[in-house]
Amino acid sequence: MNTRDIHDVIRILREECDRWQVPIVTEVSRTHDPFRVLVGTMISLRTKDDVTRRAAGRLFDRAGTPEEMIMLSRSEIEEAIYPAGFYRTKAKNILDTCSIILSRHGGRVPDEIDELLAFPGVGRKTANLVVTLGYGKPGICVDTHVHRISNRLGYVSTKNPDETECALRKKLPVQYWIEYNDLLVTYGQNLCVPVSPFCSRCRLFPYCDRVGVFRSR
Repeated sequence: MNTRDIHDVIRILREECDRWQVPIVTEVSRTHDPFRVLVGTMISLRTKDDVTRRAAGRLFDRAGTPEEMIMLSRSEIEEAIYPAGFYRTKAKNILDTCSIILSRHGGRVPDEIDELLAFPGVGRKTANLVVTLGYGKPGICVDTHVHRISNRLGYVSTKNPDETECALRKKLPVQYWIEYNDLLVTYGQNLCVPVSPFCSRCRLFPYCDRVGVFRSR
């Protein structure tokens, strides 16, 4: 993929992704509540969007702030978010994170990557989502879809999501940073899937190097 084609690629992604439901974390971000973005993303890790959507809804019905969350027992949080993957570990991490937010940050979710990475169970993907979707600050969230599609297009050539984030920060125009994750996650869930992507229906086909694609539909 030619570097200058990124503007056309983003335009097409915007048009195509309007057809599908946005990722659950994007839905949560529309509350403009960094705490809900943080907890919703923690629940979503290694969990399908439909499961996360229901689990997060049940939990937020019970507690929508760190102060309210800390009043719940670990078993109550487990019950609310089940059957999210690793729900027991996530329940513990959510409680521990709320304790840190209250004791060290005055009840406010931090808006800096390094501070967020100090929370249990929070990696760069979650931290970047809080910064970008929760606070509207520039950042690039890279999950498996973003890593896979960016490499599949030939826009970057990297071995893991951390390398992809670094490469995109140098190459991707800043005006696309925040929405890039939403677009590629939606596209990756619905069309540019990991195995046998729907290349015959893909409007990005003329721009795509199809790196690593050995079978498609």
